[in-house]
Formats: sequence, structure tokens, C-alpha cells
Amino acid sequence: MQSLVLLCVVLALSEGFTKLPLERGKKLREILREKGLLRHFFQRHRYDIGTKFPHAFPNLIDVVAEPLLNTLDMEYYGTISIGTPPQNFTVVFDTGSSNLWVPSVSCASPACQSHQMFNPSQSSTYRSTGQNLSIHYGTGDMEGIVGCDIVTVASLMDTNQLFGLSITEPGQFFVHVKFDGILGLGYPSLAADGITPVFDNLVNESLLEQNLFSVYLSCETMGSVVIFGGIDEAYFTGSINWIPVSYQGYWQISMDGIIVDGQEIACSGGCQAIVDTGTSLVAGPPSDISDIQSAIGARQNTYGEYNVNCSYISAMPDVVFVINGVQYPVSASAYTEQNNEEACISGFQNTSADLWILGDVFIRVYYSIFDRANNRVGLAKAV
Repeated sequence: MQSLVLLCVVLALSEGFTKLPLERGKKLREILREKGLLRHFFQRHRYDIGTKFPHAFPNLIDVVAEPLLNTLDMEYYGTISIGTPPQNFTVVFDTGSSNLWVPSVSCASPACQSHQMFNPSQSSTYRSTGQNLSIHYGTGDMEGIVGCDIVTVASLMDTNQLFGLSITEPGQFFVHVKFDGILGLGYPSLAADGITPVFDNLVNESLLEQNLFSVYLSCETMGSVVIFGGIDEAYFTGSINWIPVSYQGYWQISMDGIIVDGQEIACSGGCQAIVDTGTSLVAGPPSDISDIQSAIGARQNTYGEYNVNCSYISAMPDVVFVINGVQYPVSASAYTEQNNEEACISGFQNTSADLWILGDVFIRVYYSIFDRANNRVGLAKAV
């Protein structure tokens, strides 16, 4: 294994500040709802956002070996290429995991057949490792192998990157997702089989101007971006507030409390939170989430989601996250999403245990900087 990792040297087409555009697509939750399949999903599967984070919830999740996928709620995707000549794939850039994987042409699962599949025989630079890879989800297992090849992210070329190739993928529901695979941007400690993540390979070869990346998520279909090696002041206003990483696996930070209408109603006395680009919602412990839903006037529907009357949004209160002594208000227009003409969906969701997940609902409001050099997260008001 060590020799395989050492093979993964990195070259670059250009150094420093590198942008990769993201597209905002529909969440699988929305697609299943439109197809009339969402009720069926919840009837067959106990859905919990917390299943993505087994290292944080070790006593609650006994089958999850890799904190990889929260399929229902991923919505931002970008394009990378693998191999020579390049084969293109749409991937989620996920700060809540650390591995890269895409489907393989050897995969017969319906989920693979409806997506782009990597063909090793068509890449002159592909190398087999002989390793197997198994990733467990709440809806089934992804089984595959580990390969080694060139991975190109924007203008950065990462040669001989170890990555997963799925041979089987679970369930019919994976058929409907827009993205082909995942590119994890978490710390190396989360990576399966000790595989060096793509970002770490880029950093180790000094290809980036700074040992960090930043994320801007737009409310529109286009305009979102991951910036490797830099911070772009065009995407935020005011100063950057820095928060130390409390656990170097996820991008985990300490949060002081959550306030609505001047009253602390959640995270009383402090709590832990993950800044996660791979989750669209803000999730937290059931009792705290219930208090927030009550404070904003949300009511639970048959899917377990919480609805509010769309006509009331302008009168609904901000939800204020207090982090490292700084208040980060999120308005009702930011934490709700229209489902149909009558109902809007609350962007708050229950999860297991005490960890909070600050997903895209939060990141759309606050430009987020993931600083590996100093093990800290930077937040600034997004434009």
C-alpha cells in the first residue's frame, strides 16, 4: 500500500489560484418527490443524515465504514477528468469525506448504467493496484476496486492518483442522482485504505499558492465555485473570521450557541459542528431542531420534512449561529426552499447524537475557507 501511495506524484498545468465552477442541480429528494417515489424511499429506508459521519457517531452507526454519501441532499456538482485521453465525470466536491470514486464500465448496476463510467482499457496511463474497496451506505453497499491514473481538476493535473472504481452500487434510487461520483475534500484520516486525497497530493507537490481551498455557493444554477489555493474577495464582503478546527477529520469546529429572537434555543453551552459542502441542509439533535422548527413556525409533513407557509417567510425570524464569539445570522429566505405554491420546506433537519452539520443552507450565506496550513475554517459574508 505504501508503495502505491508513493507512486502518486503530482504535476500541474498551472500553479496557484485555481477555480473550478460548480453547477447547482436538483437534490435527489426533489427528484424522487417529483416522480412520486419519495414516500416509497422513506417507507423502505430509515434516513438519517448522521449516517454520513460514523467517526462522529460511533455508537449509533454500526455498519458504516466510510463517511461518504448523503445522496438525498447533495446538489452542487463540478466536472473533473480521469485518464489519457481524459474521461469526464461530474462529482460532488465533498468536505465531509476524503476519497475520490467514480463508476466503472465493469459495473452492471442500474445506477452505474445511467452515469458516466470509467473505462481503464481506454486510458494509456491507468494502472491497476489489485486492491478492493467497499463503502457502506444507509441504502446498501458500493463495492469496487482501487485504480491509479491521472486526475485533472480544473487546470491542475494530479498524476497517478489512487481512486475508487465502483463495480456494484446500491439501490434504484442512485439511478436518479445527477452526479457520477464523489471527490472528498476532508482530512486524510477519513480516507479509506490510507489513500492520499486529491487535495493533499496537490499540496504535497507545492502546486497551490496556499495550502487551502475556498467555496462559494450561489443560489442560482450557475455561479458556484471551488477555489483551490486561494481566497477570492469578489465572493464576499467584510472581514474573514477564523475558527480553529476542533477535529482534523471532518472540517469540525466548536459552536457557542444558536439564537432565535434574542433567545438561545439550541446548542446550549456549546456544541460541535461540521462545515459540510456535501449536505444541503443544516442538521442537529432532534430536540434542538424541534425547538428551532417551533420558533420559525415549521410543521412536520409525512416525509419527516418540515413545512412553512411560503407567504410567511418575510415575517419569520433569523436563525443566528454563534461561532467563536461571532454571530452568523441566516435569514428565513436562506433557510427555506419552495416545494410548491402552498408549502416551503425548512432547511433544518434532525440527525443522530449531538453533532451539528452546517451544510449548503449555511455555506450559501457565508463564503467558506478551508485552511489546511493552519487547521482553521474562515467564514465571511457571501455576496
